[in-house]
Amino acid sequence: MPRDFSRTDRIADQIQKDLAALIQRELKDPRLGMVTINAVKVSKDLSYSEVYFTALSSLDGDETEQQKAAEEVLTNAAGFLRMELSRGIRLRVMPQLRFHYDHSVERGQTLSRLIDSARQRDRSLGEQAEDDGTETE
Repeated sequence: MPRDFSRTDRIADQIQKDLAALIQRELKDPRLGMVTINAVKVSKDLSYSEVYFTALSSLDGDETEQQKAAEEVLTNAAGFLRMELSRGIRLRVMPQLRFHYDHSVERGQTLSRLIDSARQRDRSLGEQAEDDGTETE
């Protein structure tokens, strides 16, 4: 019977939990805003981990610039965060941290808006057909 969670999955979950707490408590850069760690994927050999995040920035301006600034802050703090993680997670080698902005939330919102507009258009076409006395298929 295979295990439900592999060792890398358990390590990724622990890194995600500890990293979220560290970023909230330890990083005080105003460019960062509020960061949410969405997912962490650890390589099989534990040499690196891909960290996917979203950020609500406190700065006014272009969203893509804010996303890049948040990614830059996290990338610059990767060494510090890795050192702090190694204090709490006992591994022979702590994986390198690679930060990536997660665009899946934005894509989900875009798809949801498209679905809502298509449903609204279908409703309005159905109402027009009823008013005209014709049937739609």
